[in-house]
Amino acid sequence: MSRIAGRVCLAVFLSLIVRDAAAAQLIGVKSIPVAAGDQFRIQPSSNAALGDLSIALIDPLLDPWINPAAGSRWTEPRLWVAPMFYSVSGDDGSVRTLPAGASFTGRSWFGGLSFTLQQVNGAQPRQPIFVRQVLPGALQAPLRDRASNMYATALLGARIPGTRLSVGASASLADLTAVDGVDLLYALSSNIEQTGHIADFRVGVTGETAIGGEFQAILLHNRFAMTHEVTYQEWWAVDPVPCEVSCGQPGSRTETNHDRTNAWGVHLGYRRPVGDHGWTVGGILTANRQTHPGIPNYEIANIPRDPGTSWAWNFGLGAARAFGPAVFGVDVIWEPIASHTWAEAASEIVTPDGRRIRGGEKTVDNEFDFANAIVRIGAGRETDRWGFQLGLHVHSYSYGLDQHDIVLDTRRRQNESWMEWTPTWGAALKFPELEIRYAGRLTTGTGRPGVAWGGNAWGRLDAATNFIVAPSGPLTLQDATVLTQQLTVSLPIR
Repeated sequence: MSRIAGRVCLAVFLSLIVRDAAAAQLIGVKSIPVAAGDQFRIQPSSNAALGDLSIALIDPLLDPWINPAAGSRWTEPRLWVAPMFYSVSGDDGSVRTLPAGASFTGRSWFGGLSFTLQQVNGAQPRQPIFVRQVLPGALQAPLRDRASNMYATALLGARIPGTRLSVGASASLADLTAVDGVDLLYALSSNIEQTGHIADFRVGVTGETAIGGEFQAILLHNRFAMTHEVTYQEWWAVDPVPCEVSCGQPGSRTETNHDRTNAWGVHLGYRRPVGDHGWTVGGILTANRQTHPGIPNYEIANIPRDPGTSWAWNFGLGAARAFGPAVFGVDVIWEPIASHTWAEAASEIVTPDGRRIRGGEKTVDNEFDFANAIVRIGAGRETDRWGFQLGLHVHSYSYGLDQHDIVLDTRRRQNESWMEWTPTWGAALKFPELEIRYAGRLTTGTGRPGVAWGGNAWGRLDAATNFIVAPSGPLTLQDATVLTQQLTVSLPIR
């Protein structure tokens, strides 16, 4: 990937991928295989160990938190806790999450509440050897402090008398002081302070047909807003020749970056039994419109003030069969995405051919066309006392980039593709007083942002010049795997 294209891709889409798992009806947009982690996989799930099967197979734990109208399936009040832990290989960060919630149901109404505390542990710093030897302590990236996030969700719904319809609404709010992975995106920063929030609002409908089918519809609005206060330690060179201990006097500068994404989405789904052998088939249609009024000015992808708009869809078919205590299912989803992004000039630019581009006008224009695909497979066996589950979630990414460099008046086409593999596993124990579920998942085929350092890492230092030691090589991704484990304990309120 060329340096311009790589920087544009990274700057635009890293603001989106961190919320890839925030909700099933929010479609993640990724242009590079970054390990985003499972920070926002908060609510419990019965099908997580089945590769996240969802089209033809009901998930009684998770479905109501995605579509609030699905709370109509609750038959008794329950309490639950679902601690979740994940870590990224290579000491590249970890998250500990403790959600707790309750569901309530009556003859014609139902509701639920959940509250979550989360601890985010930043990546351990890695420094090129010359930084440790030549500037001991001067440009060390900080050991990121542990940060805390809080989440709360409330849902309320009703079964409409005399019909087979249920309606519901939910609101979710998150107070964030850290998003996993952001500490890796500002090269050689000495401190990063994050503040922000997520607000998610949903209205849902579910219903049953005369032939035993079930349909659902969801309308959602999601707002993601973060502010990054980034401090860099700088050095003013006082001697143009190489030195062994110190090369100047320290100083610092602070930058403020905003990460903003607003999304509207609609989701439609339908499932119904087929034949007399336990088969169920279903289909889904999802559409998102995402606007990005603020994108961070990452140090390793430095393009200021880049807005953009994305349209994302998915079309899926699923089938599942329950035979006795065993179940098997498969989902296949096609996910086309169209995204238009651009870079804007911070001030007037004179192009090589004499044209003038005023501040605020486009300098680079990008058209992304994605053709992604998802396949989920799962199988398990569950009795009144115990159960086990195995699954596989495969996500294929493929896109073409048409880029117009307005400054140089050149055009280029680039194609990229990769696959992410996530095997899943789980078990369940059931007692009269409570139910315990464990689910694990391991994602491979992804990486964490890094930099390739060339042999001349210093570059040229002029006397009395204000400079920051910067990578001389292109952006790279260091291989990473994400291991996620969740334990859910639920019990009826009697």
